[in-house]
Amino acid sequence: MSALAKKENVPAVATAKPAANIVRFSGKPVSRIDFKQIGMTTLRNVAPPVVVLALILLVWQVLCSAPDASLPSPHVVWTEAYDLIAYPFFVYGSQDIGLGWRVLISLQRVAYGFGLAAVTGVIVGAIIGQSIWAMRGLDPIFQVLRTVPPLAWLPLSLAAFQDSSPSAIFVIFITSIWPVIINTAVGVRNIPQDYRNVAQVLRLNQIEFFFKIMLPSAAPYIFTGLRIGVGLSWLAIVAAEMLTGGVGIGFFIWDAWNSSRLPDIIVALAYIGIVGFALDKLVSALGKIITRGASAN
Repeated sequence: MSALAKKENVPAVATAKPAANIVRFSGKPVSRIDFKQIGMTTLRNVAPPVVVLALILLVWQVLCSAPDASLPSPHVVWTEAYDLIAYPFFVYGSQDIGLGWRVLISLQRVAYGFGLAAVTGVIVGAIIGQSIWAMRGLDPIFQVLRTVPPLAWLPLSLAAFQDSSPSAIFVIFITSIWPVIINTAVGVRNIPQDYRNVAQVLRLNQIEFFFKIMLPSAAPYIFTGLRIGVGLSWLAIVAAEMLTGGVGIGFFIWDAWNSSRLPDIIVALAYIGIVGFALDKLVSALGKIITRGASAN
């Protein structure tokens, strides 16, 4: 074979090699979701509280199953308060409504009072954190006022507003604002000096500094105060409604006590606990989203 023929055969061999590297597609999708891991994680998180709850109900049933027991057993609560448990949104009259509607009415008041406390608390806390003179003048007063019990403010609010609904909102506001103020002030004081130097270099005004530097840096502290504040708000509204009346969940508990309906009170307490837990988790989840998982040091 001549040298020219050898040169002509080389490209033919070279072009045949890529055909041998072809990978056939099987057509079966690759699953990236580990359902077993998800199931095990869910089981670890759900099983312990379910077991503990079952033990509590069992002990409660044993202790309160005697005929002379002062408290109703879980079986009695389920039997006598079944309508409240199974139908939370019934409406039979202006005062005869389900616990679901009563909770929503109470939550509406909490939204007004806590919303005002959140906005006012962040602004006042930012001022105190920025100004050493404001901190020295206002911090001792706030430390004294935050120790006043919520119901102690109720007579003054009733005298000022002459109505139960705004009085309850004021009690929520004055109860929940203190942790927001204090935690916001701490967060502002802990802003790194490098951030302040950057703001000076960029010549940011006070409004720009507030939204671009102060709020993002102090957000973990702010949401810590908001979590505490929303819990205090829910406590305050239940206590205030017991005395101011209306159709909220607090007044329902007081009315059930006057009517000796202990099973209804226990069901209402369960509603209050579940809603309070949900509010705390809601604020916590919102804080994690906004702060991207950062926590207050």
